Amino acid sequence: MDTHFKPHEKLYRAVFPDSMFWKRNGQVSSAAFLSRHGGCSVDRGDYRNDRDVVLDMRNRNFKGSIIAVTVQDCREVNALPVYLPSRTNIYHSEIHRNTEHELLTAGQRKHLAASAVIVNKPR
Repeated sequence: MDTHFKPHEKLYRAVFPDSMFWKRNGQVSSAAFLSRHGGCSVDRGDYRNDRDVVLDMRNRNFKGSIIAVTVQDCREVNALPVYLPSRTNIYHSEIHRNTEHELLTAGQRKHLAASAVIVNKPR
């Protein structure tokens, strides 16, 4: 995998069932894209299908619902997907505010939440 993200590549994030991450209508809230420690952690899809990504994330003990946004959704608000593979996860990436700051702005988080699609919701 290279560091280049194509516009339609999906970025996946696990979202806990906590009420602060969800609106009453069942849509994800902007809080789901808030990170205390820097960039918003995601798994890049690398053009795997949703089912394979969900299985991989569940095998790594990710809990809650899994949502997805596209790289294009990020670019629409000048957010920057960054490929940061870890020793245990070759798909690990982050969404940063820009090249100088990691934390997303409130407006970026709101746009990503509005763009997010629920890929998998636990029963």
